[in-house]
Amino acid sequence: MESTDKLTDTNAILAYLYETFPLCFIAEGDTKPLKIGLFQDLAERLADDSKVSKTQLRVALRRYTSSWRYLKGVKAGVQRVDLDGNDCGELEQEHIDHAQSTLKESQDKAKAKRQAQAPKAAAKKPAKKVAAKPRPAVKKDKPAVVAAPVVNLVPAKLAELTTNQRVNVKLGASPVAGTITDIKKEDVHVQLDSGLSIKVRVDHILL
Repeated sequence: MESTDKLTDTNAILAYLYETFPLCFIAEGDTKPLKIGLFQDLAERLADDSKVSKTQLRVALRRYTSSWRYLKGVKAGVQRVDLDGNDCGELEQEHIDHAQSTLKESQDKAKAKRQAQAPKAAAKKPAKKVAAKPRPAVKKDKPAVVAAPVVNLVPAKLAELTTNQRVNVKLGASPVAGTITDIKKEDVHVQLDSGLSIKVRVDHILL
């Protein structure tokens, strides 16, 4: 009997779309620009599918179309495609310009973040110990400390990984965030947010 459990993880939904519409959603390599209004087609095609909701489909579609891999594929002379891979018209220049602008902005932000974090990690020194002084009890309306939300990370599959993708690396007790710089077979090169570059097996990558 087919499972009716609803998918909630964005990566799982993307994997489902890769499998269900392989001519539209490309799991690896160059992608194809999607037909304008494809979300409506997708929602109608999967209306009776208990695995996905419209909200989760919208999130997954936004993740797919904002990836560097997708934005690089939005270029002159390329045809948009529908869910079955049929051509739906050539890209307009304003859409190409917007995609390239978005890609450059995203890459610049990622580069600036890496550059800003590398010196901080290198210059980090132990804090000086200062004798604690007793403080009088003063009641202040301070916002309650909210614990960071627990993120359920799952092991990545090689097919889901691309260069420049943000991932978490399983190192010690806690996962460490970083960006993929290269993928060679089962080996994944990751630039950690701390500035350190490491090479790990794909089963150490979490999403």
